[in-house]
Amino acid sequence: MKKHKITMGFLAAALAATTLMASGCGQVRLGYIDGDRIMKEAPQIKSISDEGNQKLQEVVAEAHQSLQNGGNTSPEDAQKAQADAQRKMAGIQQSYQLQIQQKMDAASAAVVKEKKLDAILDSHKEAPTAVTGCVDVTDAVISKLQ
Repeated sequence: MKKHKITMGFLAAALAATTLMASGCGQVRLGYIDGDRIMKEAPQIKSISDEGNQKLQEVVAEAHQSLQNGGNTSPEDAQKAQADAQRKMAGIQQSYQLQIQQKMDAASAAVVKEKKLDAILDSHKEAPTAVTGCVDVTDAVISKLQ
């Protein structure tokens, strides 16, 4: 869902840039990244993702252990424990997604400035948004996330 919002943001930026170009304000320089590849290859992103996954596993194990130890737990208490675990997991997931987004935004902004681009689009295999004439800056963003 977050990637979709990011893609829509980049798409809106590209649309604005295209509008500027059409109105005669000069040539627009667009770059694109492979967000999936960055998620897999960028050490900072992998580190954050791995840490988040470890925290999620700890919450699951803790909830499982709690239910195992409370053999006489009522169905209501078990349901409450499960809801608490789900809330914890959602909070952890949101926190780590925010950290990843902030790192991606900072690296992308640095590449935009460095390469003098107007915008960067995120190209997904399912719904590619890069258009002809864009510059692939995936490697540059990954290098910023070393």
